[in-house]
Amino acid sequence: MRLDKMLGIKYPLIQGAMANIATGEFAAAVSNAGALGLIAAGGISPEQLRREISICRKKTDKPFGVNLMLMSPYADEMAKILAEEKIALITTGAGSPGQYIPMWKDAGAKVFPVVPASILAKRLARSGADAVIAEGTEAGGHVGELTTMALVPQVISAVDIPVVAAGGIANGRQLAAAFALGAIGAQLGTCLLASEECPIHENYKLALLKAKDTDTIVTGRSGGAPVRVLKNKMAREYVRMEQDKLPREEMEMLTLGSLRRAVQDGDIDTGSFMAGQVAGQLTEIRPLCDIFAALQSEYEACVNGLVSAL
Repeated sequence: MRLDKMLGIKYPLIQGAMANIATGEFAAAVSNAGALGLIAAGGISPEQLRREISICRKKTDKPFGVNLMLMSPYADEMAKILAEEKIALITTGAGSPGQYIPMWKDAGAKVFPVVPASILAKRLARSGADAVIAEGTEAGGHVGELTTMALVPQVISAVDIPVVAAGGIANGRQLAAAFALGAIGAQLGTCLLASEECPIHENYKLALLKAKDTDTIVTGRSGGAPVRVLKNKMAREYVRMEQDKLPREEMEMLTLGSLRRAVQDGDIDTGSFMAGQVAGQLTEIRPLCDIFAALQSEYEACVNGLVSAL
Protein backbone atom coordinates (compact mmCIF):
# COMPACT_ATOMS: atom_id res chain seq x y z
CA MET A 1 0.00 0.00 0.00
CA ARG A 2 1.32 3.44 -0.94
CA LEU A 3 1.83 6.07 1.73
CA ASP A 4 -0.98 8.31 0.49
CA LYS A 5 -3.51 5.47 0.75
CA MET A 6 -2.12 4.38 4.11
CA LEU A 7 -2.45 7.84 5.67
CA GLY A 8 -5.46 9.19 3.76
CA ILE A 9 -3.59 12.08 2.12
CA LYS A 10 -3.30 13.38 -1.46
CA TYR A 11 0.43 12.82 -2.06
CA PRO A 12 2.71 10.02 -0.78
CA LEU A 13 4.84 12.57 1.07
CA ILE A 14 5.68 13.33 4.70
CA GLN A 15 7.20 16.65 5.78
CA GLY A 16 10.44 16.21 7.69
CA ALA A 17 10.46 17.26 11.35
CA MET A 18 12.80 20.26 11.46
CA ALA A 19 13.37 21.61 14.97
CA ASN A 20 12.46 25.28 15.45
CA ILE A 21 10.87 25.24 11.99
CA ALA A 22 8.16 22.57 11.94
CA THR A 23 5.57 24.45 13.99
CA GLY A 24 1.89 23.63 14.28
CA GLU A 25 1.11 26.32 11.73
CA PHE A 26 3.65 25.01 9.21
CA ALA A 27 2.51 21.41 9.70
CA ALA A 28 -1.08 22.51 9.05
CA ALA A 29 -0.01 24.32 5.86
CA VAL A 30 1.74 21.16 4.63
CA SER A 31 -1.29 19.00 5.39
CA ASN A 32 -3.63 21.50 3.70
CA ALA A 33 -1.42 21.34 0.60
CA GLY A 34 -1.85 17.55 0.37
CA ALA A 35 1.12 15.98 2.15
CA LEU A 36 1.42 14.91 5.81
CA GLY A 37 2.58 17.76 8.04
CA LEU A 38 4.65 17.09 11.14
CA ILE A 39 5.16 19.15 14.28
CA ALA A 40 8.74 18.91 15.58
CA ALA A 41 8.83 18.40 19.36
CA GLY A 42 12.60 18.90 19.50
CA GLY A 43 13.69 22.04 21.33
CA ILE A 44 10.31 22.83 22.91
CA SER A 45 8.64 22.11 26.25
CA PRO A 46 5.69 19.79 26.85
CA GLU A 47 3.45 22.84 27.31
CA GLN A 48 4.63 24.27 23.99
CA LEU A 49 3.97 20.93 22.31
CA ARG A 50 0.35 20.96 23.45
CA ARG A 51 0.00 24.53 22.13
CA GLU A 52 1.45 23.61 18.74
CA ILE A 53 -0.91 20.62 18.47
CA SER A 54 -3.84 22.91 19.29
CA ILE A 55 -2.72 25.46 16.69
CA CYS A 56 -2.40 22.75 14.05
CA ARG A 57 -5.88 21.40 14.76
CA LYS A 58 -7.37 24.87 14.45
CA LYS A 59 -5.73 25.41 11.06
CA THR A 60 -6.37 22.07 9.36
CA ASP A 61 -8.90 19.28 9.33
CA LYS A 62 -6.45 17.04 7.48
CA PRO A 63 -4.23 14.35 9.06
CA PHE A 64 -0.98 15.53 10.67
CA GLY A 65 1.66 14.05 12.94
CA VAL A 66 4.31 14.81 15.55
CA ASN A 67 7.99 13.91 15.65
CA LEU A 68 9.45 13.10 19.07
CA MET A 69 13.20 13.55 19.50
CA LEU A 70 14.04 10.85 22.00
CA MET A 71 17.07 12.81 23.25
CA SER A 72 14.69 15.41 24.69
CA PRO A 73 14.76 15.66 28.50
CA TYR A 74 10.97 15.71 28.27
CA ALA A 75 10.68 12.56 26.12
CA ASP A 76 8.65 10.56 28.68
CA GLU A 77 6.18 13.38 29.30
CA MET A 78 5.85 14.20 25.61
CA ALA A 79 5.28 10.54 24.74
CA LYS A 80 2.28 10.54 27.10
CA ILE A 81 0.99 13.79 25.60
CA LEU A 82 1.01 12.26 22.11
CA ALA A 83 -1.11 9.38 23.36
CA GLU A 84 -3.49 11.70 25.22
CA GLU A 85 -3.86 13.94 22.17
CA LYS A 86 -4.46 10.88 19.96
CA ILE A 87 -1.98 11.99 17.31
CA ALA A 88 -2.58 10.11 14.05
CA LEU A 89 1.08 9.60 13.11
CA ILE A 90 4.14 9.67 15.34
CA THR A 91 7.67 9.68 13.98
CA THR A 92 10.77 9.52 16.15
CA GLY A 93 14.46 10.26 15.93
CA ALA A 94 17.69 9.97 17.92
CA GLY A 95 17.02 6.62 19.55
CA SER A 96 14.60 3.73 19.89
CA PRO A 97 10.95 4.42 20.85
CA GLY A 98 10.20 0.76 21.62
CA GLN A 99 9.03 1.46 25.18
CA TYR A 100 6.38 3.92 23.92
CA ILE A 101 5.04 2.04 20.91
CA PRO A 102 2.39 -0.06 22.76
CA MET A 103 0.96 3.07 24.45
CA TRP A 104 0.85 4.99 21.17
CA LYS A 105 -0.77 2.17 19.25
CA ASP A 106 -3.36 1.69 21.99
CA ALA A 107 -4.23 5.37 21.41
CA GLY A 108 -4.74 4.69 17.68
CA ALA A 109 -1.50 6.16 16.33
CA LYS A 110 0.63 4.85 13.51
CA VAL A 111 4.33 4.84 14.46
CA PHE A 112 7.07 5.52 11.89
CA PRO A 113 10.52 5.72 13.53
CA VAL A 114 13.36 7.27 11.53
CA VAL A 115 16.28 4.84 11.13
CA PRO A 116 19.84 5.24 9.78
CA ALA A 117 20.56 1.49 9.53
CA SER A 118 18.79 -1.82 9.02
CA ILE A 119 19.73 -3.19 12.47
CA LEU A 120 17.56 -0.56 14.20
CA ALA A 121 14.79 -1.08 11.65
CA LYS A 122 14.65 -4.80 12.51
CA ARG A 123 14.46 -4.09 16.24
CA LEU A 124 11.65 -1.57 15.78
CA ALA A 125 9.70 -3.85 13.47
CA ARG A 126 9.75 -6.46 16.25
CA SER A 127 8.58 -3.75 18.68
CA GLY A 128 5.46 -3.07 16.61
CA ALA A 129 6.35 -0.10 14.40
CA ASP A 130 3.90 0.31 11.51
CA ALA A 131 6.65 1.46 9.12
CA VAL A 132 10.13 2.96 9.26
CA ILE A 133 11.60 6.03 7.59
CA ALA A 134 15.02 5.12 6.20
CA GLU A 135 16.95 8.38 6.06
CA GLY A 136 20.16 8.62 4.09
CA THR A 137 23.15 10.85 4.81
CA GLU A 138 22.14 13.22 1.98
CA ALA A 139 19.52 14.68 4.34
CA GLY A 140 19.90 17.92 6.25
CA GLY A 141 20.26 18.07 10.02
CA HIS A 142 21.23 14.99 12.05
CA VAL A 143 22.38 12.23 9.70
CA GLY A 144 23.81 8.73 9.57
CA GLU A 145 26.52 7.46 7.22
CA LEU A 146 24.68 5.37 4.61
CA THR A 147 23.35 6.98 1.44
CA THR A 148 19.66 6.73 0.62
CA MET A 149 20.42 4.60 -2.45
CA ALA A 150 22.26 2.06 -0.30
CA LEU A 151 20.16 2.27 2.86
CA VAL A 152 16.58 1.99 1.59
CA PRO A 153 16.84 -1.36 -0.25
CA GLN A 154 18.78 -2.92 2.62
CA VAL A 155 16.18 -1.82 5.16
CA ILE A 156 13.41 -3.13 2.88
CA SER A 157 15.16 -6.50 2.69
CA ALA A 158 15.58 -6.57 6.47
CA VAL A 159 11.98 -5.90 7.58
CA ASP A 160 8.47 -6.96 6.64
CA ILE A 161 6.88 -3.56 7.31
CA PRO A 162 6.65 -0.62 4.84
CA VAL A 163 9.59 1.71 4.36
CA VAL A 164 9.53 5.44 3.58
CA ALA A 165 12.60 6.89 1.86
CA ALA A 166 14.22 10.11 3.10
CA GLY A 167 17.31 12.08 2.20
CA GLY A 168 18.11 13.57 -1.19
CA ILE A 169 14.53 13.81 -2.50
CA ALA A 170 13.41 17.14 -3.95
CA ASN A 171 11.90 16.42 -7.37
CA GLY A 172 9.77 13.87 -9.19
CA ARG A 173 12.70 11.90 -10.58
CA GLN A 174 14.05 11.37 -7.09
CA LEU A 175 10.58 10.37 -5.89
CA ALA A 176 10.41 7.84 -8.73
CA ALA A 177 13.79 6.49 -7.63
CA ALA A 178 12.47 6.07 -4.09
CA PHE A 179 9.56 3.99 -5.39
CA ALA A 180 11.95 2.01 -7.60
CA LEU A 181 13.97 1.13 -4.50
CA GLY A 182 10.80 -0.30 -2.96
CA ALA A 183 9.69 2.57 -0.71
CA ILE A 184 5.98 3.39 -0.26
CA GLY A 185 6.60 7.13 -0.29
CA ALA A 186 9.08 9.81 0.73
CA GLN A 187 9.88 12.24 3.51
CA LEU A 188 10.92 15.72 2.37
CA GLY A 189 12.73 18.44 4.26
CA THR A 190 15.13 20.73 2.47
CA CYS A 191 12.92 21.47 -0.53
CA LEU A 192 10.13 22.58 1.82
CA LEU A 193 12.40 25.19 3.39
CA ALA A 194 12.11 27.00 0.07
CA SER A 195 8.35 27.43 0.43
CA GLU A 196 6.41 30.62 0.98
CA GLU A 197 4.83 29.15 4.11
CA CYS A 198 8.06 28.03 5.78
CA PRO A 199 8.69 30.19 8.89
CA ILE A 200 12.42 30.73 8.49
CA HIS A 201 14.30 34.00 8.01
CA GLU A 202 14.56 35.34 4.48
CA ASN A 203 18.36 35.05 4.68
CA TYR A 204 17.97 31.30 5.26
CA LYS A 205 15.86 30.96 2.12
CA LEU A 206 18.25 33.09 0.06
CA ALA A 207 21.20 30.98 1.25
CA LEU A 208 19.40 27.87 0.01
CA LEU A 209 18.74 29.42 -3.40
CA LYS A 210 22.42 30.41 -3.71
CA ALA A 211 23.71 26.98 -2.69
CA LYS A 212 25.46 24.68 -5.15
CA ASP A 213 25.60 20.89 -5.04
CA THR A 214 28.82 20.94 -2.97
CA ASP A 215 27.75 23.63 -0.51
CA THR A 216 26.82 21.43 2.47
CA ILE A 217 29.18 20.04 5.07
CA VAL A 218 28.84 17.60 7.97
CA THR A 219 29.86 18.82 11.42
CA GLY A 220 29.97 16.86 14.66
CA ARG A 221 31.33 13.55 13.40
CA SER A 222 34.07 13.54 16.03
CA GLY A 223 31.48 13.64 18.80
CA GLY A 224 29.23 11.01 17.28
CA ALA A 225 26.47 13.51 16.39
CA PRO A 226 26.94 14.40 12.69
CA VAL A 227 24.82 17.27 11.37
CA ARG A 228 24.61 18.39 7.72
CA VAL A 229 24.50 22.16 7.26
CA LEU A 230 25.24 24.77 4.63
CA LYS A 231 28.88 25.83 4.59
CA ASN A 232 29.50 29.14 6.34
CA LYS A 233 32.01 30.69 8.73
CA MET A 234 30.68 28.81 11.77
CA ALA A 235 30.53 25.41 10.05
CA ARG A 236 34.06 25.69 8.65
CA GLU A 237 35.40 26.78 12.05
CA TYR A 238 33.67 23.83 13.74
CA VAL A 239 35.25 21.34 11.33
CA ARG A 240 38.66 22.97 11.87
CA MET A 241 38.22 22.60 15.63
CA GLU A 242 37.32 18.93 15.16
CA GLN A 243 40.44 18.37 13.08
CA ASP A 244 42.54 20.04 15.78
CA LYS A 245 40.88 17.78 18.38
CA LEU A 246 39.83 20.68 20.58
CA PRO A 247 37.69 19.96 23.68
CA ARG A 248 34.06 19.13 22.91
CA GLU A 249 32.88 21.80 25.36
CA GLU A 250 34.73 24.45 23.35
CA MET A 251 33.09 23.30 20.12
CA GLU A 252 29.65 23.24 21.73
CA MET A 253 30.10 26.87 22.80
CA LEU A 254 30.58 27.75 19.12
CA THR A 255 27.24 26.20 18.15
CA LEU A 256 25.22 27.24 21.20
CA GLY A 257 22.04 28.89 19.89
CA SER A 258 23.21 28.58 16.28
CA LEU A 259 19.98 27.05 14.94
CA ARG A 260 17.94 29.89 16.43
CA ARG A 261 20.38 32.40 14.91
CA ALA A 262 19.76 30.83 11.50
CA VAL A 263 15.99 30.34 11.71
CA GLN A 264 14.99 33.53 13.51
CA ASP A 265 17.85 35.99 13.01
CA GLY A 266 19.16 34.92 9.61
CA ASP A 267 22.75 35.22 10.86
CA ILE A 268 24.70 34.18 7.77
CA ASP A 269 28.05 33.81 9.55
CA THR A 270 27.23 32.09 12.85
CA GLY A 271 23.85 30.43 12.21
CA SER A 272 23.43 26.69 11.72
CA PHE A 273 21.64 26.47 8.36
CA MET A 274 20.62 22.82 8.32
CA ALA A 275 20.10 21.62 4.75
CA GLY A 276 20.51 18.51 2.66
CA GLN A 277 22.57 17.94 -0.47
CA VAL A 278 19.54 18.75 -2.65
CA ALA A 279 19.94 22.43 -1.69
CA GLY A 280 21.71 22.95 -5.02
CA GLN A 281 18.48 22.00 -6.82
CA LEU A 282 16.44 24.82 -5.29
CA THR A 283 15.94 27.79 -7.60
CA GLU A 284 12.85 29.65 -6.35
CA ILE A 285 10.51 30.19 -3.42
CA ARG A 286 7.11 28.63 -4.18
CA PRO A 287 3.86 27.85 -2.36
CA LEU A 288 3.72 24.37 -0.86
CA CYS A 289 0.87 23.38 -3.16
CA ASP A 290 3.03 24.19 -6.19
CA ILE A 291 5.99 22.21 -4.81
CA PHE A 292 3.86 19.11 -4.27
CA ALA A 293 2.03 19.41 -7.59
CA ALA A 294 5.35 19.75 -9.44
CA LEU A 295 6.76 16.70 -7.66
CA GLN A 296 3.73 14.67 -8.68
CA SER A 297 3.78 15.77 -12.32
CA GLU A 298 7.55 15.22 -12.59
CA TYR A 299 7.14 11.79 -11.02
CA GLU A 300 4.44 10.82 -13.50
CA ALA A 301 6.48 12.10 -16.45
CA CYS A 302 9.53 10.15 -15.27
CA VAL A 303 7.58 6.91 -14.81
CA ASN A 304 5.87 7.29 -18.17
CA GLY A 305 9.23 7.94 -19.79
CA LEU A 306 10.70 4.80 -18.24
CA VAL A 307 7.74 2.72 -19.37
CA SER A 308 8.16 4.04 -22.93
CA ALA A 309 11.89 3.31 -22.85
CA LEU A 310 11.24 -0.26 -21.77
